[in-house]
Amino acid sequence: MALPIPDAVPKPGFYYHYKHNPERGVFDYAYEVVAVGFHTEDNPREGEAQFCVYRPLYEGAAVYQASGDLGIQCVDLRPLGMWLEQVEVNGNVVPRFSPITDETVIAQLKEARSRMYPQG
Repeated sequence: MALPIPDAVPKPGFYYHYKHNPERGVFDYAYEVVAVGFHTEDNPREGEAQFCVYRPLYEGAAVYQASGDLGIQCVDLRPLGMWLEQVEVNGNVVPRFSPITDETVIAQLKEARSRMYPQG
């Protein structure tokens, strides 16, 4: 069975969710995209054939907390189309997730990743 290849995928790297507030620091709603996942059943629900696989880079994130509770790395999954879509916030249309390009911020996020996910 051939997998349904999406037209677009996010590049691996660091992103902010639209809820990011710079006043709360560089880690607020910061994430790292690590992979694209595929639903392997023949008939997934509409919009759920491909997923963005990402992990939080702030320790208060529920999925990060679950990693500690379960003793295994947990990741966030979101339907790929939802990850890539635009959302309306206070009357403005913005990307749900925006790439982080500031090298100083990226260096801080890489350090957090090494501390939070030492196994890679």
